[in-house]
Amino acid sequence: MTGAERLQVTDPFLELHTGPGRGYPVFHVVERRQWVTVEMRRTDWYRVRAEGGQVGWVPRRQLEATLTESGAGKTFRDVLVDDYLRRRVEFGGAWGRFKAEPMLKLWTQFRMADTVGAELSVGQVQGVFSGTDFWAVSLTSEPWSDRRLSPFFSVGLGQFRNIPNTSLVDAAPTNAKLAHATVGLRWYLGERFVARIDGSLTTAFVADNRSIEYRSFTAGLAFFF
Repeated sequence: MTGAERLQVTDPFLELHTGPGRGYPVFHVVERRQWVTVEMRRTDWYRVRAEGGQVGWVPRRQLEATLTESGAGKTFRDVLVDDYLRRRVEFGGAWGRFKAEPMLKLWTQFRMADTVGAELSVGQVQGVFSGTDFWAVSLTSEPWSDRRLSPFFSVGLGQFRNIPNTSLVDAAPTNAKLAHATVGLRWYLGERFVARIDGSLTTAFVADNRSIEYRSFTAGLAFFF
């Protein structure tokens, strides 16, 4: 954060922490109608200087209740949008269906450029007669990544393992390589959260001359930074 901005406290008090986090103790309280000067930012925490010279850290949530020198309420909308545009790493989880059976999927994505990312996903499908684990590494394209509602596309390779229930006779586990193509949609919710839905076509190569195709759909929530 560049420059300095003066803000007036409107809550009964503003607590100054010794560091940028809830784990740091409060060492000073700025009372209502007093002013603080914002000096720098670290994630969702801001270092401020009180009129008496005390310097401490305040979470953004508390500063949203202050007033600017013009008398307007302080807003952090531009800061939040900038965080979204500069996002680099995303962690998420989703629930859905894999060939009509319940599936849980976790993923992490690293943005290599504004519109291109690499993603690692792992999943588990629990069917009536068998359970399936899989993982995949994918290349993701998000042409309109600067929009709040942003479609994306990905292709990837991975490994597929199907384990039949022990109650089945003469059933053996199946290991196979897989390839997938995915189309999805991201929706920026605010703060550091993104909702995501996607549909995939997965091909499992179970033998040299035999493959099986599966369709899946998931919806979930991700956290980025």
